[in-house]
Amino acid sequence: MPDSKAEIETISVVRVHIDQESHDFPNPTTGAALYALGRVAEGHELFREVDGDREDEPVRRDDHALTLKQDEHFHSAKDRKYKIIVNLEEKIVEKRVLTFREVVKLAYPNVQDGPNVVYTVTYKRAAGPEREGTLDEGQSVEIKNGTIFNVRRTDRS
Repeated sequence: MPDSKAEIETISVVRVHIDQESHDFPNPTTGAALYALGRVAEGHELFREVDGDREDEPVRRDDHALTLKQDEHFHSAKDRKYKIIVNLEEKIVEKRVLTFREVVKLAYPNVQDGPNVVYTVTYKRAAGPEREGTLDEGQSVEIKNGTIFNVRRTDRS
């Protein structure tokens, strides 16, 4: 039995629609749970429908908390292509989230790394929640069209 009124309010089930199919979900949930329970195909992205003339919002496929509304609608679509800038050069990528290593490879596709090579990656105009900052080894960033990366390679030798 829940211990408090706040706990009762956070434990709920809502009906949402994914690709015009009705599903009951615990609320709040995660993007990863929506993708799994909605059986969103590999290579597809999930979008939350919004009112007005704004673009539908992409749903991240991760464990980020997501609050749902009763009878909310989502749809899936093939992953999009994104135009980004890496070291002043336009690049086309098909992933919404890029890792540190993927960005480095876009900047320096044919360079062999040595034990003394260090990369510094900064970005701006990202999708968020961090719109700008530094990307470190093991981290990733959610991008959008126009995200800008600056990748510096230094050799400590």
